[in-house]
Amino acid sequence: MSQSDVQTYSRQGFGAQLELKAPIGLLIIDLVNGFANPDVFGGGNIPQAIANTVPLLAEARKRGWVVAHTRIVFADDGADNNVFSLKVPSMLGLKEDEHNSAIVSELTPAPGELVVRKTVPSAFFGTPLAAWLAQRGVQTLVVAGAVTSGCVRASVVDAMQFGFRPLVLSDCVGDRAIAPHDANLFDMEQKYATVMTRDEALAALAKVEKV
Repeated sequence: MSQSDVQTYSRQGFGAQLELKAPIGLLIIDLVNGFANPDVFGGGNIPQAIANTVPLLAEARKRGWVVAHTRIVFADDGADNNVFSLKVPSMLGLKEDEHNSAIVSELTPAPGELVVRKTVPSAFFGTPLAAWLAQRGVQTLVVAGAVTSGCVRASVVDAMQFGFRPLVLSDCVGDRAIAPHDANLFDMEQKYATVMTRDEALAALAKVEKV
């Protein structure tokens, strides 16, 4: 974005800072084998996002955050084919027992962590995620995953609409192309979320959790 673009958003009142509040939750979106593979749904900076999310998840567990993961999972017979899969027909290959739909091994969910199965971009649409987070009192929702311009953005918008405070980690989200990654990080920061690097966020949240 040009400096002129940034000034336009600022002049119009966008980009206010969201106060981070505990309790904290972590949402890891679609970091599955298919999105790790550039020959399937991956590419771009998704490998770096996965690598950066590994220590993030370890730290979240150490701090006792609630953790949720998502997978795209269609029925084996394609009975739940929808407009998303009409637009991207290869998504129908992501089925329960398919390798490409499995969460990458280095981020394997631990007992007590929710695994959300979805057939649309948002982690919240038609799933129990919002209620699960609300029951656990989550206020700030840390977001990692793929892809920035698709399922991450859709989930962040819905998280905000459900009353959670999204905190998107810029180096723990990735996209198969860098231009949409950068553009959507900018847009989310202006309208829906706080955007920080992983290490910036962990330091800021440590202060919040001590209060």
